Amino acid sequence: MAAYLCPPAVIHGEHPVETGEILAEVRDRHPHAPWLSRIEGIAASTGIDSRGWMLPLDTAVAPTGAGGLQIPGVAPAREALARDGFTEQDVDRVIAALEAVPAAQTVQERTAPAWEAVQEYGERAARGALQIAGLDAADVDCLITSHSTTPALPGLDVSLANRLPLRDDVLLLPAAQWACIAGTRSLALAADLVAADPDRVVLVVISEALSTTYQPADDSLESLIVRLLFADTAVAAVVTGRPRPESVLRLDTAWHHTLPGTQDLHRLETRADGTHFVMDRRGPRAVQETVVAMWDWLRGRHQDDETWHPDLLLAHPGGTRVLEYMEQTMPEGCPPGILGYSRDSYTSGNRGGAAVFDILRRAHDDGRKTGDRTVLYAAAPGLTATAIEGEWL
Repeated sequence: MAAYLCPPAVIHGEHPVETGEILAEVRDRHPHAPWLSRIEGIAASTGIDSRGWMLPLDTAVAPTGAGGLQIPGVAPAREALARDGFTEQDVDRVIAALEAVPAAQTVQERTAPAWEAVQEYGERAARGALQIAGLDAADVDCLITSHSTTPALPGLDVSLANRLPLRDDVLLLPAAQWACIAGTRSLALAADLVAADPDRVVLVVISEALSTTYQPADDSLESLIVRLLFADTAVAAVVTGRPRPESVLRLDTAWHHTLPGTQDLHRLETRADGTHFVMDRRGPRAVQETVVAMWDWLRGRHQDDETWHPDLLLAHPGGTRVLEYMEQTMPEGCPPGILGYSRDSYTSGNRGGAAVFDILRRAHDDGRKTGDRTVLYAAAPGLTATAIEGEWL
């Protein structure tokens, strides 16, 4: 399957959002929430002090611009009040009061500016990846894209095909629902594509505005945790079938795994006020099952070498507990700090599908030595996982 990966371009969200700002907004909006006294400890447990968003926090928490009386609307409300005997003057007063009540943004108000940002960031990442690889847009034969949090049709693939622009015969492969697994699974697909045609050049672009899952009106404990976790990031990288001077990692083989009966543990739900990310407390343990399955796969591949272990594990950090479970299940002999780049990435937020590319970029910038045995891993809602084994060049 040998494929060759050039260093990724990583564009972080340019608007820093401090954890203290989020906690202040939560206290102000939900002063009677039963979990309010625990938020400092919950925030500290994430280990995240700041995260970058594509749009400012003020944009996420702003009330709708359409007025507070959206449903059933002004006209039906007037008719109902008049039928109940209100005078015209009283009706005017009631309608004015209702319209003055702050209401959550509509899905369109929340998603439209985020989608514009996803396209802009994705283009910047794509251009950066091509520059790093020493290539032009005209050299691209296939484009793989993912953006789970801003649904659009046409999607990021068509947008980038026009923005870069790409040749009109480029194969476009959008994968909007890959979510957290986009980094590893896109590389596995790219490797298969260049194995079929070693002269093919594949550009991968992942752009996620995960901040769109920040829902101010949601007073659930799970929503508080979601508020604290996510960062916005766009990443891109070039995969080729033949080594280039810029190549840094050879991708040798991929593994895929889906855990039955876990499709409801993590999911996106679209409600009246936008996209909500829903989590189940059983999630981290379920992810651990996919990690154990990955180690079984790797041991099977290296059964003739009982001392085999990776030198580097670039794993999407779904959370601190997930990283702890990974450490508990590792084979003997793994070097200390094997998850250091994953932990470092997570200190500024969970980047979803962009995480593995960000982690890989950190490893590259740190200067890895030729021959380092490397494993890339990620799991996503489903639960579904993909891992790739390779070697540093």
